[in-house]
Amino acid sequence: MTAEMMAPAWMHEQITAEDYESWSEEQCAGIEIVDGMVAVSPRTSKRHNRLARMVANALDVAAGAEWNADTDFDVRLQDVPLTNRRPDVVVYRADTTDITPTRPEHVLLVAEVVSPGSETTDRIVKVDQYAKAGIGFYWRIEQAVTGVPLVYTYVLDPATKTYRDGDVFTGVLKAAAPFPVEIDLSQI
Repeated sequence: MTAEMMAPAWMHEQITAEDYESWSEEQCAGIEIVDGMVAVSPRTSKRHNRLARMVANALDVAAGAEWNADTDFDVRLQDVPLTNRRPDVVVYRADTTDITPTRPEHVLLVAEVVSPGSETTDRIVKVDQYAKAGIGFYWRIEQAVTGVPLVYTYVLDPATKTYRDGDVFTGVLKAAAPFPVEIDLSQI
């Protein structure tokens, strides 16, 4: 049996923003669109989801009224070819809560929790895409063998549209930018 026989035709054709807008929430769940092509996201573990939620909750409290932090929604990086990413955590302007799609200019920070199957994408591909889109901060959260996650932080250099290395945290994340936040990662 070929892949074409097992998967729907729309997974093998380049789609447009208009096509994507017509899909149901069920069709959009668990996928990202990269250069117009459907990319199925690997299934996440409870540990992954809990870690993303812990980080989002802490960022949401620390961000104040101007910013929200949430999980599991699309960020439209470009319209043509369509590229939608679904970061594990997104900090975005509170006044854009009801605006769809969420665009890079609405976003302050994205965080990705690296899982088996997403290593290259989270460590290399998404870093470049988020930087080119102009998102100011990127956090990569590695699920370490020791059980205590490592958080690598990156800050956008707007002149080159690339990220500079920031601080690395384990145990307790105590970041000053984009706003002061403290997260005890050992509580996972």
